[in-house]
Amino acid sequence: MNNNTISVVFADSSHAHYAPRICDLIYESALQRGTGIAKRSPEYIAAKMTGGKAVVALDGEKLVGFSYIECWGHGDFVATSGLIVDPEYRHMGLAEQIKRRTFELARRRFPFAKLFSITTSLPVMKLNSRMGYVPVTFSELTEDEEFWRGCEGCCNYDILQRNNRRMCLCTGMLYDPAKEPPEKQSRLAPYRMFLRNKVKKLFHLK
Repeated sequence: MNNNTISVVFADSSHAHYAPRICDLIYESALQRGTGIAKRSPEYIAAKMTGGKAVVALDGEKLVGFSYIECWGHGDFVATSGLIVDPEYRHMGLAEQIKRRTFELARRRFPFAKLFSITTSLPVMKLNSRMGYVPVTFSELTEDEEFWRGCEGCCNYDILQRNNRRMCLCTGMLYDPAKEPPEKQSRLAPYRMFLRNKVKKLFHLK
């Protein structure tokens, strides 16, 4: 297998049948990493694809990667989420291809919205940093209650509640199109964020 056989495209209704496989990949990834990840139903994932709010990576007819976007706060914010790559296709740079394609989709559909991501994944933090995202507190993200209710399926939801939604094990990252992205992101920034999350987990955020 190689990147030459893989296409990363905007999803549509023709891809909806991949939804169960995507849910399986998301769940398996959460188990392997031992981190919280909000559960999503096949119906939810299929709706993102039919609504033109998702990206899929395909090796022929095989689903090998996925991510989606969602609009919050009356269009002021767009979340990029659910980035997943089939284990057999990791370490090929595919995650970055998907992330950049998802970023492109969000910018096309919501050009004036702030893009944000919450994640516990160091590779995702590094990807975000390269694309101009910066770490922010949760107070700088959307206040849309529907978004935060989506965290209820995460195993760390009690931590979020205990801290009155100010912080969790996830790191919030934001891209503001109204600001020029930093010319040079510190290479150490994602590692600092990752270490900070480890410390939070060690002390249970008390």
